[in-house]
Amino acid sequence: MNGGRALNGDIPISGAKNCALKLMCAALLTDQSLHLENSPNSLRDMRSQTELLEYLGCRVETQGDLMALNAGDLQTYTAPYDIVRKMRGSILVLGPLLARFGEAKVSLPGGCAIGTRPVDMHIKALEEMGAQITLDEGYINARAPQGGLQGAKILFPKVSVGATENLMMAATLANGTTLLANAAREPEIVDLGECLIKMGAKIEGLGSDTIRIEGVNSLSGARHSVVPDRIETGTYMVAAAMTGGTLRLKNARIKHLSAAVGHLSQTGVDIEEDGSDIIVNRDSAVPLKAIDIMTEPHPGFPTDLQAQFMAMLTIAEGAGMVTETIFENRFMHVPELARMGANITVQGNSAIVRGVPRLKGAEVMATDLRASVALVLAGLVAEGETTVNRIYHLERGYERIVDKLAACSADIRKA
Repeated sequence: MNGGRALNGDIPISGAKNCALKLMCAALLTDQSLHLENSPNSLRDMRSQTELLEYLGCRVETQGDLMALNAGDLQTYTAPYDIVRKMRGSILVLGPLLARFGEAKVSLPGGCAIGTRPVDMHIKALEEMGAQITLDEGYINARAPQGGLQGAKILFPKVSVGATENLMMAATLANGTTLLANAAREPEIVDLGECLIKMGAKIEGLGSDTIRIEGVNSLSGARHSVVPDRIETGTYMVAAAMTGGTLRLKNARIKHLSAAVGHLSQTGVDIEEDGSDIIVNRDSAVPLKAIDIMTEPHPGFPTDLQAQFMAMLTIAEGAGMVTETIFENRFMHVPELARMGANITVQGNSAIVRGVPRLKGAEVMATDLRASVALVLAGLVAEGETTVNRIYHLERGYERIVDKLAACSADIRKA
């Protein structure tokens, strides 16, 4: 790609990958069909999850952004290493399989190398519901007690999106009432809960740190539209800020990005809500102002936007501090941004970013999903040509990103 062009135009926001992957697992809770609309089916992670569900015996059909799943005739309750290693979201089949069928064998997961994301909270919480779990040769072997999982009061030692989702799904078919305390509050969890409610689950407290689930005997099929991807939305908001253009982000939800919008406004960017769209604009004659950010669980600043905001700070006026509190190894994009002329100093889990007049194009390497898009953003404003290698990371989470950017005047192509 060659930098220096302002982005102007409309960008349609896809359904949230981080929600769709979990909704696919929810299909395992019923023998009836689950129909998903606004599903980002072309993403690499979605294909990996489809591969896993089809291995289990679930029927998956897609057409455009529609997906139909039916787990009425599963062939196995084992999620093998060869598939699960591709993506950490695969661990979310554990709770549904255990709740509905009383047993599950799931490989320990893979995914982005951004630090340890242990599954011990998932395991301990399921054990509190009566499950017997052993770890053997890289697999989680789980078995429910006779009569099924039992409702329990579960206090998560720290906020975990994955553990909240896994236990919420497992609890829908458990005996009695389950209380999840210190639960995650992300919009994707609310969306998953709303889909489960459509399937017949009894859930209260979505969006709060305490979720109450009253178990039912069975769930039915449903039709549900995947919530718009707030991280994709935030990424393109940063793109408009960096390039000094005007983007209309279609089918987005600004309420899911309150922390990011607040920080972005402080840099001098204009943000306006227009129905279901968000219009983002920056006057290129006015320099961006440096700000400080600290990642926190929702509703705080999302860790999945940290790399993108750091890319923006590299060309902002002044110095800003980025503090990462969620993952301990999420600064791997720093050396690559430095190759493009960025001035970044890392000290522990914080980084000082001193703005430079301009970045320069270079050959860089993506290390994870969000780092890869941060390098693309940097390339959009860099002087000369930038080549981002290992873009399979990018294709895990951004639908048609090259097409979307090119349609708004970016000089970008996939090799």
